[in-house]
Amino acid sequence: MSGPQEVVVLVRRTSRACLVTASLTVAAVLALAGCDSGSPDADAKSPKTNGPSVIAPGKPGEAAETLSAEDARKQNSGDGAPNSADISYARMMIEHHSQALEMTELAPKRAASGKVRLLAERITAAQGPEIAVMKSWLKKHGGSKGSSGHHHEAMPGMATEAQLAKLRAAHGKSFDELFLKLMITHHDGAITMATDVKAQGNNVQIEEMADDVIAQQTSEISRMRDM
Repeated sequence: MSGPQEVVVLVRRTSRACLVTASLTVAAVLALAGCDSGSPDADAKSPKTNGPSVIAPGKPGEAAETLSAEDARKQNSGDGAPNSADISYARMMIEHHSQALEMTELAPKRAASGKVRLLAERITAAQGPEIAVMKSWLKKHGGSKGSSGHHHEAMPGMATEAQLAKLRAAHGKSFDELFLKLMITHHDGAITMATDVKAQGNNVQIEEMADDVIAQQTSEISRMRDM
């Protein structure tokens, strides 16, 4: 009887040895993987950039973050420190909106189409308050003094004095056609300006205003083209 018992014991000991050996092997593999994880895995989590990276300190209790140079530029100052593109946009857009209001003021007495008159009312209702917001923003950020630095007619989409004079003299269907033509061009110019400041500016509030201009005036252009 001793023979079979010894064989069983031997098998059990051998099995335990295999388990121990296997466990040690797995632990060694995991340890090696942990040592190497700093290169491929860390690189996979790092931002893909074509330029230098910037280490941005985290908030209290949070780890630092690696950002691309472009992302760091965007997050650098946020709403607290607008750059020259933000200031210039606000100044120019105040002038731009003001001319739109000058055009819409003519519609009630000169337009033949009820749709044109309603459109003019909507533009006035939207852009009047936007002018007030931009003036308040400029005052808050020290940019209320000085002009936009651009010639009045050099801004995208602005009507010339000759075009405005022609619009003032028009009535009925002729007014409607010229008004829509000039306002579509005017809106296109505003969208161009808003798109530019989104790419060049730093200020969050200005970016939000630019987003509103793009969305609203794109919709109005579609409506005017259908008239």
